[in-house]
Amino acid sequence: MRPARAADGRPVLRLASGLEIRRGNLLAGLGLVLAVLALGLISLGVGATRTGPAELIGTLLGTGSGDGAFAILEVRLPRIALGFLAGWCVALVGAALQSLARNPLADPGLLGLSQGSMAAIVLMLVFLPAAPLGLIPLAAIGGGLAVAGLLIALVGGARAGGMAILLMGIAVETVLSSLTAILILYAPPETSYALSDWLAGSLFQASWGAIAALGPWVALSLPAIAILGRPLRVLDLGDEMAMSLGDPVLRSRPAILLAAVVLTSAAVTAVGPLSFLGVMAPHLAGALTRSTGRARLVLSGLMGGLLVVAADTLSRGVGGGIALPIGLSLTMIGVPLFILTLRLRLLAAMRTD
Repeated sequence: MRPARAADGRPVLRLASGLEIRRGNLLAGLGLVLAVLALGLISLGVGATRTGPAELIGTLLGTGSGDGAFAILEVRLPRIALGFLAGWCVALVGAALQSLARNPLADPGLLGLSQGSMAAIVLMLVFLPAAPLGLIPLAAIGGGLAVAGLLIALVGGARAGGMAILLMGIAVETVLSSLTAILILYAPPETSYALSDWLAGSLFQASWGAIAALGPWVALSLPAIAILGRPLRVLDLGDEMAMSLGDPVLRSRPAILLAAVVLTSAAVTAVGPLSFLGVMAPHLAGALTRSTGRARLVLSGLMGGLLVVAADTLSRGVGGGIALPIGLSLTMIGVPLFILTLRLRLLAAMRTD
């Protein structure tokens, strides 16, 4: 690894394989990792059960016991880990879909992928309540794939432009949201209450088992980033330019959509929908440093995980002993940051003009 300059003059670190990493992207990534670790340590001490620094350190070293150790190891740490993994998936998918649709507002919810997974899960829980819980992830993936296939069929195949997919996704999302609401309305009361909590975005069911179930899908996102990073980078330039640069658009576009469905379904199964996260996280990451392709996916994923951990910390800190739905606290934190970022960008653009 040695310092160099890219074709546009920006400083980069060039690996022996020829891969270039922009210094700004590397510094932003390291900063986000440190922020996640620092916030995670703070979050371990937040909750209804009081835990001092000494008890926190002792628990992490394996010498803790009692209610404090249980709260840290069995409640707070699983919530932090599961929240970060789910936030990583949703934000990464949001960044990928924005490049795919060439629209800064594209995210899993807007395209109907989240709603497809949710509708499939709700259908199974309402009409097949005795079905094994292990079928829930498969139902979520099946619902997401059905929506993706429906989108491709409705817009005329893989050659369709991103805007057409986005507009059709909004229509499908509206229909599925209405269907889910009707199912919850006429479901048995206990099922309806449980589904309502989950549909608000929830870490109430966070456990080491849930982390083990989501972990393999997150691990699969790493090779997906490596493989799909370049196609996403050139798709930002438009389909025609991507094809002229040698990208097989007819194969890369369905592959990106498939990866988005799988990661979205995994996150929805674990914590429910994380509304607006897929839109916010890529833009907030972009405010730190300019990035494209693989770097944009990684930075967006880290930012998404950081936002969910921050939202969980807020929900446990101000909930008066009752954790707020993660979707609500995520909106409380993310939306003001998102508005501030857009406002600063607008002011900067006005000054340059």
